[in-house]
Amino acid sequence: MIFHGTEVRQKALTLLRGGTKNAEVARRLNVPSGTISYWRHMDRAKRGECPGKHDPKCPQCDGRDLDMVAYSYLLGLYLGDGHIIRYSGHRVPSLMIACTQSWPGLMDACERAMRAVFPDNSVCRVRRTGCSTVKVYSNHLWCLFPQHGAGKKHERKIALEAWQQEIVDAHPWEFIRGLIHSDGCRSINWTTRIVGGERKRYEYPRYWFTNVSDDIRKLYTDTLDKLGVEWKHCTRHGNPYNISVARKESVALMDAHVGPKY
Repeated sequence: MIFHGTEVRQKALTLLRGGTKNAEVARRLNVPSGTISYWRHMDRAKRGECPGKHDPKCPQCDGRDLDMVAYSYLLGLYLGDGHIIRYSGHRVPSLMIACTQSWPGLMDACERAMRAVFPDNSVCRVRRTGCSTVKVYSNHLWCLFPQHGAGKKHERKIALEAWQQEIVDAHPWEFIRGLIHSDGCRSINWTTRIVGGERKRYEYPRYWFTNVSDDIRKLYTDTLDKLGVEWKHCTRHGNPYNISVARKESVALMDAHVGPKY
């Protein structure tokens, strides 16, 4: 086990209190990120700032205003790559969204949405191999994401509550954008045609959404239907997990409201 002196710890706390991210402090001081997180937690505990110590009001429990645009996007992210967990010994659960390092803009958008939906709660990033996890702590996560449950999402029923469906109906593109940012992509496909006796290559954009859950795919396609976006199932290796949007007019709509990951 490597022990770090008081001087190193104090430098870390000074940086953290100044707003420097955990990962950046770990890099600068050559200290494991887990150690930095522990130091930050203990420092905040001493100052009475632990996440959830005085949990803010909840839109569901207390009628607090909810940023519905941000929530619709965050709901899409959660259904794709998010999960809620409470580690042993932790009093407050956390919502975690996994984002690959290849798309820093997606991580920024995810963090902005979390801060908008939970304006008074702790939001942070945890860097892992090849990806980062954006997470928020709150005792009311299960109130806002009642789809949480034991086991994997595709192994249980996933259905929106009436109040969630109202938000998605009011802000459908944000919901679609969240789903694409979590479990979808925009790619360039190609084909060849014989024109004037010559074989020519043609490229065209396509949006993909892939999710094992039948319920989540249906939430996606039902919303596309309401938006007038044409789609079709694409079965691969016998699995109907892929939804394709390839028609020119529909891709143009997706480009205008969603766009590629960044």
